[in-house]
Amino acid sequence: MSSLVSQIPPASSKQALQHFSQRLAYETDCSDVYTSQQQGIVDFILVDVRSEAAFAAVNVPGAINIPHRLMDTSLLSHYPTETLFVVYCAGPHCNGVHRAAINLSQLGFAVKEMIGGVTGWRDEGLPLNYANNSSVDQVNGTVSCGCQS
Repeated sequence: MSSLVSQIPPASSKQALQHFSQRLAYETDCSDVYTSQQQGIVDFILVDVRSEAAFAAVNVPGAINIPHRLMDTSLLSHYPTETLFVVYCAGPHCNGVHRAAINLSQLGFAVKEMIGGVTGWRDEGLPLNYANNSSVDQVNGTVSCGCQS
């Protein structure tokens, strides 16, 4: 009898190496972004892809706001084509980050997703920027996506 884990056999080590190596080409995590910021080695543009209102309420330090629905050639024309964008949204429950990654890729830019987004950043205990008048519960509050706003 097999466990639920092993009912489907694992990939070969060669396949696993390929799969997980590829994932790292598309993703980074909150800790790596934060550590890079703390070390002063920021060779990427950190982009919050949520609505302007959601960004204003709470955001990751060092991020700029470019809502995914506004990403186009004219808005991004002042960035060199070799720019690496690291994009995030509210968290794993939102696909706005994937929409942004598609937009940036279609425009010819390199892009990685910061997995976890604002929710992951908060879960890691990393500092966030909150608006002075924010109604966001800074400990247990939900993080809004606002992607359709």
